[in-house]
Order: sequence, then structure tokens, then C-alpha cells
Amino acid sequence: MNTVEFSALPLKPALLENISSLGYSHLTPIQAESLPHILEGRDVIAQAQTGSGKTLAFGIGLLSRLDIDDFHVQAMVVCPTRELADQVCKAIRQLARFTQNIKVLALCGGTPFAPQRDSLEHGVHIVVGTPGRLQEHLQKHSLRLDHLKVLVLDEADRMLDMGFSDSVSDVISYAPNHRQTLLFSATFAEPIRQMSQKFQFKPLTVSIEQHHNDTSIEQHFYKVDKAKRLNALGYLLAYHRPESSVVFCNTKRDCQDVADTLDNCGFSVQALHGDLEQKHRDQILVRFANKSCSILVATDVAARGLDIQDMQAVINYELPWDAEVYLHRIGRTGRAGKKGLALSLCSDAELNRLKSIEEYLNISAHWDDIAPFKLSYEERFQPEMVSLWIDGGRKQKIRPGDILGALTGDNGIAGSEVGKIDVFDQQTYVAIKRASADQALTCLRQGKIKGRSFKVHKSGWK
Repeated sequence: MNTVEFSALPLKPALLENISSLGYSHLTPIQAESLPHILEGRDVIAQAQTGSGKTLAFGIGLLSRLDIDDFHVQAMVVCPTRELADQVCKAIRQLARFTQNIKVLALCGGTPFAPQRDSLEHGVHIVVGTPGRLQEHLQKHSLRLDHLKVLVLDEADRMLDMGFSDSVSDVISYAPNHRQTLLFSATFAEPIRQMSQKFQFKPLTVSIEQHHNDTSIEQHFYKVDKAKRLNALGYLLAYHRPESSVVFCNTKRDCQDVADTLDNCGFSVQALHGDLEQKHRDQILVRFANKSCSILVATDVAARGLDIQDMQAVINYELPWDAEVYLHRIGRTGRAGKKGLALSLCSDAELNRLKSIEEYLNISAHWDDIAPFKLSYEERFQPEMVSLWIDGGRKQKIRPGDILGALTGDNGIAGSEVGKIDVFDQQTYVAIKRASADQALTCLRQGKIKGRSFKVHKSGWK
């Protein structure tokens, strides 16, 4: 792609001068592909990682649409955490220095409500906030969106991961239908596409990863005796150390036996098969999806519909009978432009299955060696997150924003330490980075959620 200079864009001279003074001259790939369409007023859905320059892209776009003499809210940016909202606010204020009259306000939980309400009464052009606090202001009519021109959903996938889908929908319900909607996400998973279909009008799709990176899955095969299969699996897990992996077994019995053995040897593992009750299955999937469990040992039937982002490896404990099933298994890694690993154990009795796979995929098997390895107990690499279980959910009117507010209030933890939040009817699960788990647990046990005390435990259920 040819480099594009900001001076080539139809921007106000004062804004261009300010962009230059901030040290920006050339557009990043995400800016080059999205900004011209944003300036035209088009809806855009963009796949963009943090650090790609997306904030500058939508910041310039919304500033270009402002009527400075109209002190109603004309642009709103919705962010998953207070930290991100603060960063976005700071970036937009820097961009807006070309005029002293642009008012930008952060509306986030964990800070007093009344001063925010008072600032809104005095007139604001742009609000940047988290779903729960924006929802609160809208419901209390301190925030009105009648004059909204541009709506930005930043890190939309993270908002969905944190359980903000209902809150975001409610916030958007207050916005006029005739508006520009910009959606930025690190992935284009199906829930993001559904969100786009629901809230955007004929959006232009921009995916830098799609255009510039080839998704690839490295496939490796290992010849093993049946009796040494478990030790070989232990070797692959210990050698590659995937943060998130699925081990596929052909039978429910093998699935449970393999999971039990790995668990007894200190791995972070759960079994997923057809004999599990739905409640237990939900708990397992929550922990795997929020990265507080590293390894899922599953049968093909149980893993149907499993769509976990950033799955680093798929391991075939034994090859499936059907080559199409093999393709379906390994397709769960290497998503969103990232590299994936597919590791397969194969005994002499399975060579015919391997031949079918080679013919079906038009590949030649790449054989690797497995070093001698004996499974024994050792506390192995622990997952980056820990799940906290809260004895309350939708029936108690708990929302993700209530949990986030309770965790990040006075003497709480940073919002960046909070991962996925899953609210069920009677319980809630929240992922916390391991180093902050004890502080978060104390925070929830000693504090209150929606004015009530709830039982809270660390994960570790079976």
C-alpha cells in the first residue's frame, strides 16, 4: 500500500496543523483504509488491534463532523473500560486543540455521578464512556442523544467478552437512527458481525489483518505407540506451552481419562463430553473462554459450536476417522490472522486415516520427533486468569457494569485487570488477572454489588 499523508485528506487547515504538531504525517494502514470513508459519513466496521492508530482515525472523523456552536452531544464513543475511555478522551482532547471551544467529557463508573451530570448541563460536544455509566445517565435523562451525529463502538469484541451486550444495545436505543456508526474490533467473530448488522447501515468493512497477513496453521504429526500416547501428549503440552489448547479424543471415556491424568499431573485442564449436565458444561466453557483454564479435552460432539478466540493449539490425541472432521478440528486455531498449531499423534493403526487426510487436504504429512517424556506431578504453567464465582446473576438484576464498578472503585483494581464477565440467571463469573485475583476477591467480599453482599469464591470447581 502506498503511504498517504494527512495533508492529502479534506481536513480543516487548523486540524491539519494540529495533527502535524502532534508528530503525525503519514497514515497507518487502518487510517488509510478507513478514514476517507469515515470523512464521507459512511458506516465502517474495522478490524483493528490496540496501537494500530484507530483512535486517531475515528477522532479525526468525529471532530470533522462537529458544529462547534452547538453545545449538544454530537459524538459518543463507547469503551469497555475506564482506562481505555480515559486514553480515548485524552487523545481526542489533543486532537481538538485546534480550537478552544470543543468540550470533551468522560462518563465512567467508579467516579462520582453528580459532577458528570453538572458538566452535561453546561453543554458538551463529545462524550466518551463505559456502557454502564452511559446507560445510567441516559436513563436519568442527564444525557440526551437527540443531536448525535457519530457513534463509535471501540474494542467492541472486548465489550461483548465482558458481558456488555445488553447495556450497549440499551445505550444505542437512545440514539437517533440517522447517524454514522463506527465499529472497531480486534476480531470479526460472528457476534461482532451480528452487532454490525443490528446497528449499522451498509457498513464498509476494513480488515488490515485480512489484507496483509495470511492465516496459517502449522500441521505436525508424531508417530507413537498406543501405550506411550499419554506421555507423548504431556511432552507436546510441556514443549509448546500453549496458553489455550483443545485436545480432541474420539470417545467420551478417553476424554475423561486423559483429562483426569493431566489434572493429576498439575495441568490446568477440564473435560468436555456428552455425559456432562448443561450447568457443568457452561461452567467449563466459561473458564476456558475467559482463559482461567488452559486445556480443554473434548469429543467432537461436545465441542460443536465452540468458538474461542486466540486458541493457540489443537492436539489430536488420536486421528479422527473422517478427514473432514480433522479439518474442522484444526480450523479452530489460527484465527483472526494469527498463527495456529495443529499437533497430531498417530499410531501405525491410524496410517490409513492419515492417508485420507493427506489426500483430502492435498498435503504431505510433516513428521516430527518426540523426546522421551514421563508424566509426573508438577505445578505447570498456570493460566493468566483466575475466575471468581459470584452467587448472583440476572435474577438479582446484576449487570456486568455492576461487577466492574465494584471491582474498580476505591481501593479496587484497574479495569485492565478484569477479563470476561459472564452473567447467568443465578450466578456470575468474572475473570481476573492472576496477580490481582486475591485483591479482587477481597474487594467483592468486603464491598457490595447493587447495595447487597454476595458470596464470592475463586474458581476451582470440577
